Amino acid sequence: MPAERKETRKKLMAFTPVYELRHKTLLGFVGDLTLQGAMVVGEKALEAERHFILGIEFPETPHMMGVTRIVVSARVAWCRQDDSLQEYNIGFEFTEMSEENRSVVETILERYQFRSAWNETALGKP
Repeated sequence: MPAERKETRKKLMAFTPVYELRHKTLLGFVGDLTLQGAMVVGEKALEAERHFILGIEFPETPHMMGVTRIVVSARVAWCRQDDSLQEYNIGFEFTEMSEENRSVVETILERYQFRSAWNETALGKP
């Protein structure tokens, strides 16, 4: 995995569950999100390079979108135990995303991203 990211990660303030759709199981909750992937915080370790069909459920999407969930193909890029030793941080890389889902994610990032002092500086805002 490259040391430098092409896109700044955005932490979400909204409660955002992530499901594995084949077996209809909850994998965890979005910790941060980009157009290329997501970091999910879950209770179980996942093996790198496994592929999943993810359902990401957004709690309150803008009314004009009419979408509360996106379905996206993804692979596990990495999985690390959290410092708490009770959770795992799982890095998913989206392998296939429709234009509609891309538009939803862009809107969600703009609307729900966590605006900390660090993010404001990283984004070049005062």
